[in-house]
Amino acid sequence: MKVKKVMFMLLVLGLSNLTYGQMSMGVDVFSRYVWRGTDYGNSASVQPSIEYEMGAVTIGAWGAWSVSGATGGNENDVYISTAVGPVGITVTDYFFPAYAGSDDLFTLDNHIIELAAAMDLGPIATTVAFNVSGDDDNSAYLELGYGPVTLGMGNGFYTIGDDPDFGVVNIGVTASRDIYSVSYILNPEQETSFLVFGFSL
Repeated sequence: MKVKKVMFMLLVLGLSNLTYGQMSMGVDVFSRYVWRGTDYGNSASVQPSIEYEMGAVTIGAWGAWSVSGATGGNENDVYISTAVGPVGITVTDYFFPAYAGSDDLFTLDNHIIELAAAMDLGPIATTVAFNVSGDDDNSAYLELGYGPVTLGMGNGFYTIGDDPDFGVVNIGVTASRDIYSVSYILNPEQETSFLVFGFSL
């Protein structure tokens, strides 16, 4: 209930400043949709986004659409974020369309609500995220970033067998040039790795 109240307050704050906002959009294309160490869809992925920013509040939508049509790679999220001092706070509603006639967008049980906080500690970027609704395990994820290097740890659905203990699920390094990027991602928990190419428009 507290998360719903926070989302409502941020939305009201954003709408009250609607005329002063600024729209932006983007499209990323990746050879694979790998998120927090896990491959979704086993396919190339087109990932559009749109944002509306007004003052300290940003409201946006982000999607991932499998080029092969694999339903496991389809995602359509909405989020709202703001800053509390040096900490960025984001509430994200994750929804996974399946095109099977039973998506039921308006059923809360078909969504995962995540509360995340991000902050820079000197040269280290930190993100902590918790699933507060739609996930019986209330899975948590912690990520540390230092330049091009990322280390992520998670439990629940981030691990094999919904393990309640934290495991290392995402070790990555990214190189980029202009609009292009290549990431090497290792997931020790799944004993697998990925080499992902992408570009942004």
